[in-house]
Amino acid sequence: MNPEIQGRVFAPTDPYLVGREKVREFARAVFATNPLNYDVDAARAAGHADVVAPPTFPIVIQERTLAQLLAEPDAGIDFTRVVHGDQRFTYTRPIVAGDELTATLTIASVKSLGGHSMVTAVSEMVDATGAHVVTATSTLVVRGDE
Repeated sequence: MNPEIQGRVFAPTDPYLVGREKVREFARAVFATNPLNYDVDAARAAGHADVVAPPTFPIVIQERTLAQLLAEPDAGIDFTRVVHGDQRFTYTRPIVAGDELTATLTIASVKSLGGHSMVTAVSEMVDATGAHVVTATSTLVVRGDE
């Protein structure tokens, strides 16, 4: 793992259009039971433009940014040795169907611990107007040689 990637900012991803059925599929996959995730009328009655994505939905978009990191030749990451250490989401507002989200990845930190490396990757997601929607923070553990 190359510690010099700390602070690197990657190019924004192509916009991701949040689809109503994608929200519903994700909600079913994570066993979400909130009617706002499925029912347009319930979501609109609660003040939303469309169905609301479950809180962990941004991982779908963050995956695109993490793919940039994993494809970076000088990062020194062997994906076969990666485990997911931590995941957090910080919202400005909920994601709803119809949002067009763009994400930008920043490598917040790279640490070495007992032969292993930990990289914290922060993906800032904004809507089509450029307004912040959510920040997804992942910590990946890259296992050292056995």
